[in-house]
Amino acid sequence: MPKNKRRGQAAIISDEQFIKIRRQVKTEKYKLLFDLGWYTGERWGALIQLKVSDVYENGKPKNIIIFPAIIRKHRPDGTADTLEIAVHENLAESLSRFQPGNSIWLFPSRCGTKAISWRNAYDILKRATEAAGLGTKGISCHTMRRSFVNRLRKNGVDRAVIRKITGHRDNKGLDPYIEADIDEVKAAIATL
Repeated sequence: MPKNKRRGQAAIISDEQFIKIRRQVKTEKYKLLFDLGWYTGERWGALIQLKVSDVYENGKPKNIIIFPAIIRKHRPDGTADTLEIAVHENLAESLSRFQPGNSIWLFPSRCGTKAISWRNAYDILKRATEAAGLGTKGISCHTMRRSFVNRLRKNGVDRAVIRKITGHRDNKGLDPYIEADIDEVKAAIATL
């Protein structure tokens, strides 16, 4: 069931829908935020807390983005893992176009002394989604993560590799992200 009023799961979107939403974003800074979500599958709570040093070295984008454990979602036991994600070529282009400012934060608030809030990032997504005509589709900040997982799965990436990328310890945590679309169901039945 698509997300509606904070209930259900975030919608999974196609590349075309992502592009349609991204076109509505006005600044390179927030286009980069969207690209990071789309090409790393990381939660927006971690994305907005990235420091410039996690992504850039000597003014140039790194080939691997480091998501320190401190900014990632913690498990019930209070632990989290640092993740290193390889940079996709499209993300590398976006990172090259973006020029970080003087703040330590990749996405600084207006004052520059702290990162933007999750609420601010969500509002940007919501406005872009509505402007793209997709406001009723159940799209949320978690849409990028769910879409990322499903794109990898449809491309034949093994679940163990997907878990390594997303930081899930087992399939129990990963399974809620996976969704079989009607075409996959039809193809499975056709094999009988």
